[in-house]
Amino acid sequence: MMIAAAVFGNLAADVVSHDDITELDAFLADWFHSHKNSIWTNPMLFITHTHDVLGVSIMASALGLYFYLKKARYWLICLVLAVPGGQLLNVLLKTIFQRARPSFEEPLLTLTTYSFPSGHTLGATVFYGVLAAYLVCVVPRWKVRIPVLLGACAMVALVALSRVYLGAHYLSDVLGAMVEGCGWLAVCITSCSTLRRRRAARISE
Repeated sequence: MMIAAAVFGNLAADVVSHDDITELDAFLADWFHSHKNSIWTNPMLFITHTHDVLGVSIMASALGLYFYLKKARYWLICLVLAVPGGQLLNVLLKTIFQRARPSFEEPLLTLTTYSFPSGHTLGATVFYGVLAAYLVCVVPRWKVRIPVLLGACAMVALVALSRVYLGAHYLSDVLGAMVEGCGWLAVCITSCSTLRRRRAARISE
């Protein structure tokens, strides 16, 4: 949690001060835009549209219903804190930094909101993070746990790539969102785990 905060702080400082990473941001944005008519454009559009606020909310609602039916109360609380709470935190950070999005003459996507950090990437990080954490806890075998973790990381990476590929965000936007999401997820999981242990201790007294 503290590591995530430190990494995010350093990354945000580099963005604000227009450090070296912003040069890499501009280079990658221009490179991807020059290849915008490739065969990957439609898959990237599909990935990005299914992980907007509505898409992540629908997936989170389905997972929340599963937790409710399974009586996994603390995982449900964690999910509610992580996904809607993370999205609100992201809006706050966007308002604080007010970074303009990449600008092109013929953009694939036209957005009016701020760029840093990426909301789509944040949503994917916290949603797949909660899902992966739950599966790791309920599945005892590492032969299953490892693919689950790798799958969650791959989905987050794909969403982040789609945002940069489509010219909606810079590289530092999606990296910042990943770090933000990991930090916020750590807060949510730790809080719910502490709440569960304290409640169990009171019941056993």
